[in-house]
Amino acid sequence: MIKVNFERAEEFKNLGSLKDAAKANLKELLSGKIDMTGWVDHPIKYDKEEFARIKEVAEEVKKEAEVLVSIGIGGSYLGAKAAIEYLSDYYGNKGVEVIFVGNGLSEKYLKETLDYVEGKNFYINVISKSGGTLEPAVAFDKFKVLCEKKYGKDGAKKRIIATTDKAKGILKEEADREGYRTFVVPDDIGGRYSVLSAVGLVPIACAGFDIDKLMKGAEAARSIYTLVDENKNDAMKYAIVRNLYYNAGKDIEVFSTLSPNMQYFAEWLKQLFGESECKGNKGIFPASLNMTADLHSMGQLMQDGKRNMFETFIMIENDYDKDRVKYNDKFFVNDLNDIALRATEKAHYTGNVPVIEVKVEEQNETTLGELFYFFEMSCGISALILGVNPFNQPGVEEYKKNIKELLK
Repeated sequence: MIKVNFERAEEFKNLGSLKDAAKANLKELLSGKIDMTGWVDHPIKYDKEEFARIKEVAEEVKKEAEVLVSIGIGGSYLGAKAAIEYLSDYYGNKGVEVIFVGNGLSEKYLKETLDYVEGKNFYINVISKSGGTLEPAVAFDKFKVLCEKKYGKDGAKKRIIATTDKAKGILKEEADREGYRTFVVPDDIGGRYSVLSAVGLVPIACAGFDIDKLMKGAEAARSIYTLVDENKNDAMKYAIVRNLYYNAGKDIEVFSTLSPNMQYFAEWLKQLFGESECKGNKGIFPASLNMTADLHSMGQLMQDGKRNMFETFIMIENDYDKDRVKYNDKFFVNDLNDIALRATEKAHYTGNVPVIEVKVEEQNETTLGELFYFFEMSCGISALILGVNPFNQPGVEEYKKNIKELLK
């Protein structure tokens, strides 16, 4: 289970002023009275029939294809990307290669990805609740044409999988019309909380990872992080500490990772917290650093810049291969990483940057499920303490409206 260390977080010593609010907020999340809180009980209430179909489709894709083209943006790709990077070997994984497109509008990237995929056997998983979001719509248009050209209409029908609304929307209508297989984006789970639904599970399973273990990890986390007791629930405690720092003028949180496997997990966190909390002129700005590399580029800012930040280290305790790599007679390389961590924490803490540690023992599907749920619950409680709705994104809708006007 996740270990959270608050020893270098001074505010941890006095939770009193926000403790009651946090308990009330957690109860509110558990009550089901707030819209878009289906993720709270999802690890025990997910659709088992759909889950079995996801595993069947993943086995087919692994057998028939070299590449899965995953098309989506925001929560429709970040969770799966984070999971696959977290679980993969650095130079390959157990299933098909998963390529993510539709998360930007770079013409060069789109063209080069089309060229790369053209010579390979591929499937497409297009992920969009409405089907109307510009970036994935553009990518799907081009990859659908490529798929039909390569495999014909009937072949493409088998190879295109749509994860979308269960009943309505542009993509759902097209999937029904063309005969694509579909999975559901749940009505009561927003995009940034959707990684443990079909949104994330389809590409994760196709990449060759055990989604049963992923859900078991989330289920185990749910059994702890729904407890209305700050002494037993570190997700609630973390939410309280974050807000205490925010109230003290520390409005930037730096998520620091020590493994390249976790870089995209930090990107997922940035969307989770940034889109959930930062609204109504409130919010803790989420940033990320990849240690130890970023100590040589951002270390000066962390140590000696404006003192308006706190730092959360997210770590895999046993971050090494079974065939250990030694530096000399005294140290394995991972020992040096641990020493660098301790030295960095001490330096930042003495430089008035409070430090929190979130640690898992090993890099696997179970610990990843625990991490996803821990941070989702922390984020939900934290945003409610802050006094904002964690599950809307009015600022995002504003830019989309402007795009529509400009396209005219």
